[in-house]
Amino acid sequence: MHFNKLIIIVFLMVFTACKSNSEYNKTVSIKDDVMFLADDKLQGRQTGTDGELAAADYIAQRFENIGLSTKGPDGYFQTFSFKPKTDPHQTVNYTVKDGDSTITGTNVIGFIDNKAENTIIIGAHYDHLGYGAEGSLYRGEASEIHNGADDNASGVAVMLSLAKKLKKKNKGNNYLFIAFSGEEMGLLGSNYFTKKPTIALSNANYMINMDMVGRLKENNTLAVYGVGTSPIFKQVVKANNSKFKIIENESGVGPSDHTSFYNSEIPVLHFFTGQHEDYHKPSDDSEKLNYEGMALISTYIFDIISDLDDNGKMPFRTTKNESEDVPRFKVGLGVIPDYLFDGKGMRIDGISEDKPAQKANLQRGDIVIKLGDSVVTDMMSYMRALSAFDTGDTTKVIVKRGNDEVEAEIGF
Repeated sequence: MHFNKLIIIVFLMVFTACKSNSEYNKTVSIKDDVMFLADDKLQGRQTGTDGELAAADYIAQRFENIGLSTKGPDGYFQTFSFKPKTDPHQTVNYTVKDGDSTITGTNVIGFIDNKAENTIIIGAHYDHLGYGAEGSLYRGEASEIHNGADDNASGVAVMLSLAKKLKKKNKGNNYLFIAFSGEEMGLLGSNYFTKKPTIALSNANYMINMDMVGRLKENNTLAVYGVGTSPIFKQVVKANNSKFKIIENESGVGPSDHTSFYNSEIPVLHFFTGQHEDYHKPSDDSEKLNYEGMALISTYIFDIISDLDDNGKMPFRTTKNESEDVPRFKVGLGVIPDYLFDGKGMRIDGISEDKPAQKANLQRGDIVIKLGDSVVTDMMSYMRALSAFDTGDTTKVIVKRGNDEVEAEIGF
């Protein structure tokens, strides 16, 4: 047996040993789940690796102890094999022959059967980037483990807490819980599930997705996407909220697994606490998460599900795909935008090393209000302004810093 795999299995056994079902449920918290999934011993949970398989085993064990029945083709597991895309526009072929380049992902699927007509699907991806797979934003010389605590041990932990809450309450629907593999490689696990579902998708009521829900900020800003995918969603999201500053987005399309279900004409709600400087870097670790915030989000989602419990099946509605309107651009400021900022302008939530914004002495918290000749009022106008520039161009940027307006020169 591979030495690292042995370490992972021993760690899993020690963590779960000697607990009865009731004791397990009492003692395993949201933080415990994150700590396990984001531990170095799982080596970043890259799709198809021993670390991802150990995470899958752990999630299956949690499902069993919570009392979920199996709903995969092989117990809790649904495996799929594929060859990585060499062209980003290429369609993934899930039917492949054995070969060195074949990767096998594993979805983990549990079920609460309330003998209801419809089923709510609740999901979160559990794979991440290993030692820095494609998509990593780490620029260090040596490879390091990307633990993905926020992305997306946080979503899995909240999903598990919801499974425990829903085991004995809200019997108006069945519940299917899915921990998706292959999200970082292109929503592969969720896409595969919608092609090979283990329930009749015609009976799927709606889908809830949680991806990066571990960094709730002091102002309690929470993004909820997909509110336009069913007529009642906006009302329910608002009526059950007393804790959060909600940023709504109508679109059912986005860079996470809810998109696969929206494309199957299932209403979706996607929850997200925002981008940060540790995104897709080795520094996305468990000690940086807001566990009280995650518990609040779990309760909020549970309240939404409870409110909808006797509403029957949610009608599906198509939404405008806002990503189709995003202008193409060749240059960037080298900043992490605050996607949850709802004021005027584009707020900077992080500055990348040795990029135009840093060289111009821009700071985290600055709000870009003008770039070149263009007034910036939101993310879309910022991207439109950026699309006018090419490598080698220089321009002026005006940012709001506190009560002051600061002008700087940007060189792309």
